[in-house]
Amino acid sequence: MNVEKVTVESIRRMKGKTPIAALTAYDYPQTRLLDEAGIPFILVGDSVGNVLLGYPDTTLVTMEDMVHHVRAAARAKPAALLVADLPHHSYESVTSALANARRLVAAGAEAVKAEGGRAIIEQARAIVAAGIPFCGHLGMLPQKVHESGGYRAMGKSDAERHDLLDDARALAEAGAFAIVLEIVVPGVAKEITRAVAIPTIGIASGPDCDGQILVTNDLWGTTPGRIPRHVKPRLEIPNQMRAAVREWKEALKCPASEVIV
Repeated sequence: MNVEKVTVESIRRMKGKTPIAALTAYDYPQTRLLDEAGIPFILVGDSVGNVLLGYPDTTLVTMEDMVHHVRAAARAKPAALLVADLPHHSYESVTSALANARRLVAAGAEAVKAEGGRAIIEQARAIVAAGIPFCGHLGMLPQKVHESGGYRAMGKSDAERHDLLDDARALAEAGAFAIVLEIVVPGVAKEITRAVAIPTIGIASGPDCDGQILVTNDLWGTTPGRIPRHVKPRLEIPNQMRAAVREWKEALKCPASEVIV
């Protein structure tokens, strides 16, 4: 269980020393559970769209959705660092990025995350300049899934490799405290990790990042539909839940009815 408050500087100091365990949470009880388990980095992710709201991907998640779930998670008052995703279309300009980052902080987030590198570097700089800690996200960008042609590994070509390295360096220089690397070729993820002074947190990007992040519902096996190939669920919660419901249902008995003559 976390006993001291985890800060952005705490996460920075973990680079190359302590693996950063990061998981997603979307409400009060889930945040409490992860915090009690000692997870230092909790992300209120826009993956809430896939695992709780019934959306096919994250592109339909709104600021209202994110504010609602950030408020719920923040009520747990975790010792972990509570980070929130800026959803699709919420940071297309410096003005909107700053306004929406402030909305997430007002809801209880302690840092925000956005997808992209040099394409959003001015937004990142503005957020950091406003005193809001910023986490980058490179590689496969779920909010761009329709433009990129689906979920695929990034960094296979020399051009992609150079772009990822340049983006990572730009984010670090802009003041990001960490970078999530999603579905990046492991060798390239390792190279990025060595190239920047801030932590990298991988998801399906090999073992050489400074930390790893998963969607908690994938880890628990409760995500509706297909669990991603890179995740090995540690529990079979859906089977246990169905069994408990069936057992309760079968135990129900109709009340004895009185016959009035």
